[in-house]
Amino acid sequence: MNDRNHLDHVALTHEVKIIENGLLEIPMLAILDPDGNIYPGATAPDIDKALAEKIYHTMVYTRLLDERMVAAQRQGRISFYLASTGEEAAAVASAAALSENDMIMSQYREQGALAFRGYTTDQFMNQMFSNRLDPNKGRQMPIHYGDKALNFMTISSPLGTQIPQAAGYAYGQKLAGKDAVTICYFGEGAASEGDFHAGVNMAAVLNCPVIFFCRNNGYAISTPAAEQFAGDGIASRGIGYGVRTIRVDGNDPLAVYSATKQARAMALETNQPVLIEAMTYRLAAHSTSDDPSGYRSKNEEDKWRLKDPLTRFKQWLLSKAWLDEAATEQFMQQTRSDILAALKTSEQVAVNPLADIVEDVYAEVPWHLKEQRDALIAHVKKYPSKYPKTSGDL
Repeated sequence: MNDRNHLDHVALTHEVKIIENGLLEIPMLAILDPDGNIYPGATAPDIDKALAEKIYHTMVYTRLLDERMVAAQRQGRISFYLASTGEEAAAVASAAALSENDMIMSQYREQGALAFRGYTTDQFMNQMFSNRLDPNKGRQMPIHYGDKALNFMTISSPLGTQIPQAAGYAYGQKLAGKDAVTICYFGEGAASEGDFHAGVNMAAVLNCPVIFFCRNNGYAISTPAAEQFAGDGIASRGIGYGVRTIRVDGNDPLAVYSATKQARAMALETNQPVLIEAMTYRLAAHSTSDDPSGYRSKNEEDKWRLKDPLTRFKQWLLSKAWLDEAATEQFMQQTRSDILAALKTSEQVAVNPLADIVEDVYAEVPWHLKEQRDALIAHVKKYPSKYPKTSGDL
């Protein structure tokens, strides 16, 4: 056994040295300026027309889906929704840089990544309406998607649980010799959870091929970043744990794609984690239960609208003659129509029966869960008018 010395890398000093916040400068990768032009000295990634169009169309699709489903929630057709307005590039462009074999572990604002993988509008709707075509049988809240075929792990509501899970899954990928990584999405608010520190440290120590992708959108619900932490964002934490770290403009699709592409290559080559902090902004409310006017100004929002990733990427595509304005407008009209049609169809599909609410978990349902299920069914039968969807199928 070799002798160990945890001071091997430590330099000596004979004066008191205080490391202050900001002493270590962490730059932000940016390729496209807010007007959609390549910054002087920047180089666009190796990306072809087909992939660029897919990224743009997926971002547009995600925004249109968000708009329709927020409206559906306001109409009482679904119970809850989380929009990704302003953050589409962070999810879609990063997913575009992955292999289909890579596992995605999401928080709850990465519907764009799932759409890029091929999740259909019908699948989105069936999950949100919790109907009989929903693979989760209505046991999850809306927007808690999951799809085994697309290597998209089912979303959990508690913040940060996916972070140590991602480290463990990536460790398993390494042991199995798979040519794949895991990407784990979360917000800067979730990085305040203990799971973040445990997961990142675990990945660093065990050399796990995982990409920790933090969407720093400035707010943890209503708490601004300045009131969450005094350090230099989330990137500085990756450095503190000995993890390769990249800070990127999260509203710049080309920069996000480049950063994620390189992060994936490094994670695979070295079997070590990489942390990406995407600096973006949540233009939408945190959820349909939130009113952002209570904690931020319209003026602040308007300033960030000038950095809209969809507008920025559209201008770049137009400059390369890779986008046709008329065809884009037709795509948007057809997408709106398809989303509305799928919504109307899915909300007519019957919900799952209460009788199977505790099935698929135990070989034999425990007595106490049977009692609770029977009590619930009796309650709904007693007050059928209060549960119009459920009571009709008892």
